[in-house]
Amino acid sequence: MANAPQDPSITAQILVVDDEEDHAEVMAEALRRLGHVCTLVHGPDAAVEELKHGGFDLVVTDLKMVGDDDGMTVLAAARQHQPQAETVMVTAHGDVPTAKAAIRNGAFDFIEKPLDLDVFRTLCGNAINTVFLRAQNTELRSRLDENFGFEGIIGTSAAIRQLIVTLKQIAPSPLPVLITGESGTGKELVAQALHNNSKRVRKPFAPLNCAGLSESILEDELFGHVRGAFTGADKERQGRFEYADGGTLFLDEVGDMPVPMQAKLLRVLESGEVVRVGSNEPRHVDVRLVSATNRPLEEMTADGSFREDLYFRIKGVELHLPALRERREDIPLLTRHFVTQFAQKMEQDVPKVAEDLQALLNRFDWPGNVRQLMNVLQNMVVVHDGDTLEPRHLPAEIARKLDAGASAGVGDAGSSAGGAVSSGGGALSLDQLEKRAIRDTLKATNGNREQAANILGIGERTLYRKLKEYGLK
Repeated sequence: MANAPQDPSITAQILVVDDEEDHAEVMAEALRRLGHVCTLVHGPDAAVEELKHGGFDLVVTDLKMVGDDDGMTVLAAARQHQPQAETVMVTAHGDVPTAKAAIRNGAFDFIEKPLDLDVFRTLCGNAINTVFLRAQNTELRSRLDENFGFEGIIGTSAAIRQLIVTLKQIAPSPLPVLITGESGTGKELVAQALHNNSKRVRKPFAPLNCAGLSESILEDELFGHVRGAFTGADKERQGRFEYADGGTLFLDEVGDMPVPMQAKLLRVLESGEVVRVGSNEPRHVDVRLVSATNRPLEEMTADGSFREDLYFRIKGVELHLPALRERREDIPLLTRHFVTQFAQKMEQDVPKVAEDLQALLNRFDWPGNVRQLMNVLQNMVVVHDGDTLEPRHLPAEIARKLDAGASAGVGDAGSSAGGAVSSGGGALSLDQLEKRAIRDTLKATNGNREQAANILGIGERTLYRKLKEYGLK
């Protein structure tokens, strides 16, 4: 591991665990010289008590004390009670394989005896820097989340704010979660956010889209197979359940799962054991299940296309994602976010978004939801010229629907289910569309200009000028 410079301003709380008191004191003194605060204990039981009640940034523990697995016991307790902390294992040369196993179980690193104190201090400094940088990133992300969203879930609408509150509450729990909402609303993003804010964050997040997969393919994807289980199975393969052991399994479009496969999934959820295809040997797994669907599962249980017992099993907590047309006030924020993201990815200057374009984006119904908005903005960033995105940069199919939606009428914001805008009998110019968007938004907000300007993504002064320009009151 590359040496990381130790920040002299950082004072870490360190737990040192070693049954040899002199050796523990040597390690503690080496760390105290760097300004850290050390607590010394001389056995795993005392270490577990400190971990339950104290607050530590780093745990330094001997691998073998009175018992062979004492260091692993301390590591497990640290992971459980101090998940923000890192653990460094101290080991004799012959115990290196066990120390490597400790790293697989979450230890930061290990160091062999006899200690080179310079190497020891550098290793502990690396671990401490990791802890503090992670804390700083979490704090920064929290500040950004307060203003703009959470874990990439962008929005300040009431629906999104409530979603984020609920998500933060349930993320640390082991409860299964069912995410509902139309296609393109960001269900996998929410599932990833649940995993990132859970105690399973250091273990895998394994997504699988069930749509269009046959029973046999799904069974192999979820449970894996042994060699020779079927033609072409020339080696063993673990399934998503085994891969996600200790972490989170995300089943997207779970409503599309064949009924026979639903029974097999239910059995695994109830027993906590999977059996690879072609094997009789059960394998225990510890997985949190997050499912998502755009289909009405409750109605599907009535006609037998989805098992009722499985429905109740996966619906520990339900999170519903609103359609984009139901949270139009978030469209300007999403627009700025995606335009900036795509421009930076292409190493371009970030273009401005013309106010008349933003008004059109706000007005469109987005039947494909956030995914569709994202794709449209990516297209516009690629093809635009100059320093401003304008209505002329809209993809042709969006422009056609905005200019001449032949079938969908216009009422209050959110009334057009098909995503098109029309006059009910002919094409509208962009100026007419903007005028109608302003008029209908003011109607929807009962004349509240501040709220209307926010929804339209323009300033109040611009709105006032547009009202005069179009002769609106």
